[in-house]
Amino acid sequence: MRLLLDTHAFLWFEADNPNLPRAARDEISAEFNEVFFSIASIWEIAIKVSLGKLSIEGTLEELITPELADNTFSLLPIQLPHLVLVAGMSFHHRDPFDRLLAAQCLSEGMAIVSRDPLFEIYGVRRIWQ
Repeated sequence: MRLLLDTHAFLWFEADNPNLPRAARDEISAEFNEVFFSIASIWEIAIKVSLGKLSIEGTLEELITPELADNTFSLLPIQLPHLVLVAGMSFHHRDPFDRLLAAQCLSEGMAIVSRDPLFEIYGVRRIWQ
């Protein structure tokens, strides 16, 4: 299965945070799953760090690069088809980053690892429980 990590799922996985359910952690760690992390989520982290809403150890690059390599996560770029899909999406979700993640999932045939049930309204399969 192809999985896209929501921002909090990535951060909780990286920190071994117990807020990430065991079932979600198992899917992320499963050898047969292909796991992606969106450049949109990195942008979201960068904005939250710069606003003082999120604190990370070291630099953004020091957080992201080793996690991608150590866990064989692939970085998912933002592509024009993703943005075209966002432009036509209804506003069930007001968070622009989550709307883009939903569009990426739909466009790329991915499920999302997220605690946010609003992804399901867009028809995105959500992995959490």
